[in-house]
Amino acid sequence: MRRPSIALLAAAALVSAPAAHAALSVGAPAPDFTADAAVGGQAFSFHLAEALKKGPVVLYFYPKAFTSGCTVEAHQFAEATEKFKALNTTVIGMSNDDIGTLKKFSVEACRNKFAVAADAGGKVIKDYDVALKFIPGTMADRVSYLIAPDGRIAAVHASMNPDGHIDAMLKAVQQLKK
Repeated sequence: MRRPSIALLAAAALVSAPAAHAALSVGAPAPDFTADAAVGGQAFSFHLAEALKKGPVVLYFYPKAFTSGCTVEAHQFAEATEKFKALNTTVIGMSNDDIGTLKKFSVEACRNKFAVAADAGGKVIKDYDVALKFIPGTMADRVSYLIAPDGRIAAVHASMNPDGHIDAMLKAVQQLKK
């Protein structure tokens, strides 16, 4: 008897996934991290504390590069990149994909507009408590956080549906800037 692959099970689970959850609430300190990241196919080291010196950061977690929902979400963030830049806000996506995969994803899905980071071993996913509960391992749930320059969570949007994350984060940045 042939057993389904882990990727097939993960994809099926994502389609029938319950609502995403976010463990960190507004006002909580955002755990600092450094991660290998890529933008436009080029790798670099992303450090949250350094990015926050320039302004707010939208840190969005997604389950897996090149899956349908994650690609849709990346396209939507790419289309909104200029709006976030106009608000002096950095956008970075994070998954447990390897940096080689994310180099390609940063070009194809993110359209060279914003960075995606590799969470090798799932440490950041664990620190932000956004691991998918129904798939063992370190695959991230779909959760977006707005982190204020003071290092605290300013807004959270948790939904497995990729639609809504960008609007929620743009509105939150606009509120933060008031």
